[in-house]
Amino acid sequence: MSDKRISFGQDLVWRLEAVGFDVFTFLFRLLPVDAASWLGGAAARLIGPLTKTHALADQNLRLAFPEKDEAWRKWILGEQWECNGRTVAEFPMMDRLLPSTGRVEMVNGERLAEIAKGGKPVVFVSGHFSNWEVMPAAIVNSGINCEITYRAANNPYVDKRIRDSRFRYGVRLFAPKGGDGAREMLEALGKGVSVALMNDQKFNRGGVAAPFFGRPVMAAPGPTRLALRFDTVLQPMCVQRTKGARFRVVVYEPIVLEKTGDRTADIEEGVRRITAFVEDRVRERPEEWFWVHRRWPNEAYAELEVQASDG
Repeated sequence: MSDKRISFGQDLVWRLEAVGFDVFTFLFRLLPVDAASWLGGAAARLIGPLTKTHALADQNLRLAFPEKDEAWRKWILGEQWECNGRTVAEFPMMDRLLPSTGRVEMVNGERLAEIAKGGKPVVFVSGHFSNWEVMPAAIVNSGINCEITYRAANNPYVDKRIRDSRFRYGVRLFAPKGGDGAREMLEALGKGVSVALMNDQKFNRGGVAAPFFGRPVMAAPGPTRLALRFDTVLQPMCVQRTKGARFRVVVYEPIVLEKTGDRTADIEEGVRRITAFVEDRVRERPEEWFWVHRRWPNEAYAELEVQASDG
């Protein structure tokens, strides 16, 4: 952060927000894990439907599951708000949700042990499922040297607190600068360090089109490009919430990319396979995906509005 470019007022607002973040963290850490998680879920289930993003989440469900009725969508919306609220409440206590605490069940954890022992870096891919923060904790707790990409918080003071809290139990977060081919990721893989990326949100600038619930969406080609460049695999993972603040981390079979000599086609195929993986996970547990973001192109939402006006 450059003090010369930030006004006194903006800096003051950021510092006050950081104090609020500290108070929130302090209060929730006073609670038992299950109580804090329940409180966050109950609050979000109550407040979420009153927000503007509730309508967006409903639109997303209509686009993904046009065959489902209103009662089903209402149930999913309530469940996803509770899941999101629990996740927010669990963020301050992620050090209490490590696999070593007994709150995280590993499925096919042998694959992580194989990666750790083999020494060759991989590109982990996943989406915003359940409490997605559990995934990096599971990776580093398996002995894998890995750097986790994330979107930096707008508030630099809050962002530092987030990174410091994760670093205390081995998770090294970094926000890529320069978009898809971030220098940090290239350097990490070049040194034999794995990287992990979320690959389920809209990526317009430099994105690659891939089908998602029957409609084309723009997805980030970065993970596929990295895997192709370093001749390694895409390693998909997913976090599931089993009950309350308890989780299951599923490690899937790696996605082995083919080099056909047509780099553009190879990247498109990798993006398609990652996007298909995300869709499969959403279909399995739709109530645990992060529905409150604008995933599809604007035309898809315009279609819904036309249908609503015609109806």
